Amino acid sequence: MQRHGLNLDAVYYMNEVEIDISSHQSNLIEEYLHIAFDLILTVCDHANETCPIFPSNTKQLHHNFEDPSKVTNDKELAFRKVRDEIRDFAEQLVVNLTIK
Repeated sequence: MQRHGLNLDAVYYMNEVEIDISSHQSNLIEEYLHIAFDLILTVCDHANETCPIFPSNTKQLHHNFEDPSKVTNDKELAFRKVRDEIRDFAEQLVVNLTIK
């Protein structure tokens, strides 16, 4: 398996909301198989389908976000839309996990 690298468009559109991801990098799941996670969250259908099996006590959640880099007509709109959807999802996830 190979790392995907950092999408420069993602860096640009995250900077619009004052979030700097320019030093981030992709990682391979194999780097984390030794960790006993409480929660695994997949955010694209491909990851959900190919993610390794974790122990039964690991809670797994999935929410698909469209890959804005694959949109052909309006990339600006696509990146902003997905960025904002991820923000809204994360905020709601924090509320839901705190309640339980």
